[in-house]
Amino acid sequence: MAFRLAPSAAAAGYRLEAHESVSSTNALALEHARAGDGGDLWVVSSRQESGRGRRGREWSTPPGNLAATLLTVGHFEPATAATLGFVAGLALSDALFAVVPEQRIAVAADGGDLPGGRFALKWPNDVLAEGAKLSGILLESSILPDGRFAIAVGIGVNVVAHPENTPYPATSLKALGFKGDAGDLFLALSDAWVDNVRLWNAGRGLEAIRKRWLTRAAGLGAQVSIRVDGRVARGTFETIDEACRFVIREADGSLLRIAAGDVHFGAVASAQAD
Repeated sequence: MAFRLAPSAAAAGYRLEAHESVSSTNALALEHARAGDGGDLWVVSSRQESGRGRRGREWSTPPGNLAATLLTVGHFEPATAATLGFVAGLALSDALFAVVPEQRIAVAADGGDLPGGRFALKWPNDVLAEGAKLSGILLESSILPDGRFAIAVGIGVNVVAHPENTPYPATSLKALGFKGDAGDLFLALSDAWVDNVRLWNAGRGLEAIRKRWLTRAAGLGAQVSIRVDGRVARGTFETIDEACRFVIREADGSLLRIAAGDVHFGAVASAQAD
């Protein structure tokens, strides 16, 4: 397997560091930043031995899957930097639509409707394929001695294998009929990133990113539950707001804006969140 940057990414000044195996692409990218790397560096591998998801959860990357981290360095407000996760989700979904065959009919993993389309974005950091988890996105950061912010945008994708016996259904690109490899997906991802990060424009284009993200949002208009402030909130997924917070309309009609949490959809929402 060979990893290559898309010509558009190379022309935009991005660089590539590819590995057969790493402990964590995010950790390695941040090490480079602390050693003086100026960013716009992709660190990629088809195997990751000590990857992490949100809240310290393990993210397994067996051989053949994709672990990719984009290192960006600059003067960012933390809240602005956090919205790069939405840029990553859009870039990955663009790449998936570009490389995965379309002959299969999109049906959700639970047999129900598929809000958001075949590849849908689940707030805040997952990409679903036909309703099952395909990818996770994790942002980690470090403040550098000169005051700049180093941000590692980690993207893990189940290309050839996916975990079994998980709380949510999971899938892989191989199961969807994808005949390529992690290198093929990364090539498309590096291309799609260029367009989406330009649209983001250091946060100045966040409203355009928000609107585009909503066109691919999983569960928009559906019943959801989420644990917040020591309770389980339930309602209808209305939108994400100007700060990309999750907005639900509760039974009494009030709007609740949530900055972080695990969202559960549909019929399983009550049981999973409790």
